[in-house]
Amino acid sequence: MITIKVNNKAKQISQAFSVEQLLHDLKQPNQGIAVAINQSIIPKNNWSEEILNEGDDVLIIKATQGG
Repeated sequence: MITIKVNNKAKQISQAFSVEQLLHDLKQPNQGIAVAINQSIIPKNNWSEEILNEGDDVLIIKATQGG
């Protein structure tokens, strides 16, 4: 197990966990969100390939409507 931070909260995951797997584990929708790891935006088409590492800081940003 490794420890990462997701929106400033510690989370333990197994090694070789992708961004896509993390979102599925967190029951996050695939639409209307952006993901950054260590302050770098990860393009959606790379989510299945981007593997999380010990100490990564993941930020999940949800789109909102308003004016």
